[in-house]
Amino acid sequence: MREEWHLGPHQKITPGFAEKLCFTATATGSYEEAAQVASKWAQTMDDSTLHTVVQRLGARAEGQAQSRYEQLPEERLPQRGPTELGVLMVDGCQMRYRGPGWGKKKTKKERVEWHELKLGVFYRHEESAHTEGGRGLLIDKIVVNWQDQSMELGRRLHWEALREGLGRARKVLYLGDGAEWVWNLKQDRWDGAVGLLDFYHGSEHLWNVGRALHGEQEPALSQWVEPRRHQLRHGQEQRTLRQIAQLKKGRGEAGKVIRREQNYFDTHAGRMNYQEIAKRGWPIGSGAVESACRQKQCRFKRCGQFWTKEGLRNLCALDEARRNHHWNELWSPN
Repeated sequence: MREEWHLGPHQKITPGFAEKLCFTATATGSYEEAAQVASKWAQTMDDSTLHTVVQRLGARAEGQAQSRYEQLPEERLPQRGPTELGVLMVDGCQMRYRGPGWGKKKTKKERVEWHELKLGVFYRHEESAHTEGGRGLLIDKIVVNWQDQSMELGRRLHWEALREGLGRARKVLYLGDGAEWVWNLKQDRWDGAVGLLDFYHGSEHLWNVGRALHGEQEPALSQWVEPRRHQLRHGQEQRTLRQIAQLKKGRGEAGKVIRREQNYFDTHAGRMNYQEIAKRGWPIGSGAVESACRQKQCRFKRCGQFWTKEGLRNLCALDEARRNHHWNELWSPN
């Protein structure tokens, strides 16, 4: 009977039962919540048992991922025609880790540390749509995350994107915010892609300049920002960039902000051709990866959640396997 259920030595939970537990853990907001849900369709389940199962299978999922990325990818659906546009987006969000002083009453070491979780998204542009209410919708996308160096995120995202058809994309669009690692990653992996600074982030920095000039005083603040934001969006970005470059820096904190923002706009001057991109029907915002960050935060950044590096990685590996069409590989008897 143990052979029929695919049970190994000393194993008490069948693979089928473990699969349901792991799926529940990735689809709910916490181990406690997952245990409560599991108790409705199975015997009473405590969150510590579920945590043990998830960590064991999550480590397997991460091991499979590492092995997978050492091989050349094969397209998942090669019968599809080439895509006109492949879209890559990257971003990051902060996660709470248990620091070296965690659990100690008296310590000089940090009990809690913040670390960036880097995320990447790829989708074929023809798989984007809109709901009846006008909200953007992606029929299918892949989401990859990594806790450490951005180059490893790039390696994993590139592999998964090739599996989804990036290699046969006639054009590639790369979107991100102004973080330095975002554009270093593009240069390393997708140097030939069209690079675009997310319009929302560009607008935020316009508001920063406006506040440095006018504080929070209305209507002067809006009267300065809104026309330049309109110019930036509608093909007059060079005019806006010249106006920002010609601002007098002055002294004090306001001068520091203006100097910093002038450097920002100068760095990204070639990534702001929003009207040209929008006329092609391409996205000018990185909403897909922002949404992915939000989903990660809703799952991994709730009240009372503090992670170890290994614990977060293993659960993320299961979540990626579910979202990126690798789930069945994880539960194969082989």
